Amino acid sequence: MTDEHPFARLNPDFIIDAVESSGLFSDARILELNSYENRVYQIGIEDADPVIAKFYRPDRWNIDQISEEHSFTQELYDHGLSVVAPLQINCSPWFRYKDFIVALFPRKGGRAPPIDDLNCLEVLGRFIGRMHNVGAAQPFQHRPNISTIEYGEQSRTFLLENKFIPLELEAAYESVTEHLIAMVNDRFSQTQVTSLRLHADCHMGNVLWRDEQPHFVDFDDARSGPAIQDLWMLLSGDETSRQQQMQSILKGYRDFRSFNPAELSLIEPLRTLRMMHHAAWLARRWDDPAFPRAFPFFNSQKFWSDHILELREQWAAIEAPSIALID
Repeated sequence: MTDEHPFARLNPDFIIDAVESSGLFSDARILELNSYENRVYQIGIEDADPVIAKFYRPDRWNIDQISEEHSFTQELYDHGLSVVAPLQINCSPWFRYKDFIVALFPRKGGRAPPIDDLNCLEVLGRFIGRMHNVGAAQPFQHRPNISTIEYGEQSRTFLLENKFIPLELEAAYESVTEHLIAMVNDRFSQTQVTSLRLHADCHMGNVLWRDEQPHFVDFDDARSGPAIQDLWMLLSGDETSRQQQMQSILKGYRDFRSFNPAELSLIEPLRTLRMMHHAAWLARRWDDPAFPRAFPFFNSQKFWSDHILELREQWAAIEAPSIALID
């Protein structure tokens, strides 16, 4: 019996053996890529382009949920959208090696999108509008919805029950999160939302820009929710900048799909849920040695004080008027 983390087994020999079990032959070149939830490597292949090997975190997603991620990306690809879908290995987008589920992807290059270019944002809007047309065609059967229960209530409960919040800050954390969860629930109950299949982690880090077009990667967090979830994380800067950016995104989006402007009022509630969920995600993964190395600031008195302050600021953000669109 060992307390060793499952990912500790992923030494170079194990990784190469896993890839070669698919029928490919590695030239033994391995480059670890920045990924914490899963483990992702670029693997050199003899007489061929490198592949990206993704080792899924054990016990996070079940095989039906992973299969839905893969089928969704393949569906998007089949509709002419530039997403990175997994390679078919023996007629399957995934395979098992020892205790891991593994998927191999083609390597795709690109650079960060020019986020200060409003024309770029309009192009991104067109792409997401097309993606949402595909996402709305049918629901996920196995992957979850974005919900206050998972992102808010369960995050809060985990942190409190596992004593991550310093004792002297517990009362403040309990109070602010209880109030915010109620506010978020109220806002969702007041807003008519159509749920569809989403990328759901649609920020600039998951977009590669090449040949003046976006190429979307990492559908690991794909789930169902409102369209605005795939739009708001593309915004940055002050209120005026965000308004201009959203205007450009929706200009492109509406070329392919209608958008309910009432969903703009969900931006700050969704941001609040993401903030709560992110803190709990770090806590849940703290036994993985990669996390203390990558996030050394986490779980300090200052971290939790700042987190509570940021959550308090969300009260006003939720109550403030949402982004106004110019007709």
